[in-house]
Amino acid sequence: MKKRWICLFVENDIGVLAGISGLFSGKSYNLDSLTVGTTEDKTVSRITISLTSDDKTFEQVKKQLNRSVEVIKVVDFTDIAIHMKELMFVRVNDCSDREIDEIFRIASIFNVTVIDYTTATVLIESVQTEHRNNDLMALMEKCYPNRIEIARGGSVAVEALSMTER
Repeated sequence: MKKRWICLFVENDIGVLAGISGLFSGKSYNLDSLTVGTTEDKTVSRITISLTSDDKTFEQVKKQLNRSVEVIKVVDFTDIAIHMKELMFVRVNDCSDREIDEIFRIASIFNVTVIDYTTATVLIESVQTEHRNNDLMALMEKCYPNRIEIARGGSVAVEALSMTER
């Protein structure tokens, strides 16, 4: 089993996402993450999907996606150089003044932004790799158990331009 990344360019129409997700659920494939957004062409959406699967299953997924009428292009990002980021918000509740100071230090070290705070709550925005967000989340859970709320979006990826990245 291996973590896989796939990018789909699809028609930006009603029901396309339902059809794509139905393909996965119909075959009992579990998605780790899924993000969707329009492209520079408003008639085309870009879907970035992460899943964990073996080689045989992944090849079957790609073939089924390529057969879908709404799918314009399928790009396998698994083994190519890409730039990938994920959005994550972390809210820490019931903080003392000392804890708020510590959260600001953690934010500085992790290169994330405190986007809002009160006298007892801090809200952090992190646009990092999935692994870096996992590290931040683990630290926050350890330091502030039962006082954090996490909201994560799926990753968005684009192929790297530099030949040194490949």
